[in-house]
Amino acid sequence: MKFKAFILAIVLVFAISTLALAVTSSKDLVFDKSPMGKVTFSGKVHSAFKCEECHNPDTFPKKKQGTVSIKMSRIYAGQLCGKCHDGKTAFKALGNCARCHKK
Repeated sequence: MKFKAFILAIVLVFAISTLALAVTSSKDLVFDKSPMGKVTFSGKVHSAFKCEECHNPDTFPKKKQGTVSIKMSRIYAGQLCGKCHDGKTAFKALGNCARCHKK
C-alpha cells in the first residue's frame, strides 16, 4: 500500500511540475538571443493548438526552453516553427521577419 502511495506521489509531482512549465494562454515565452530582435511566443495566440502538435520527437522534443537550436534556415526549410509558419497553416516565416522579431 505504501509503495502505491509513493508511486502516486511521484506521478502527481511530475504532472504538477509539467503543468507549471506549460505555456498556457496567459503566459508568453521570450527568446532574446537573436540579433534581429527578441521573439515572443504567445500562449494566447497558440492556445488553439495541442502541445503535442509541436512537442514531439520531430519538432520540439522537450518542453524546456533552450533545448533546441532555432535557426531561421531550419524554419524556412519547414522545420520547427516552419511546420506551421508555411503560408498555409499560419503566416509564412520567410519575408515576415517583423511579425516575430521585435527590436
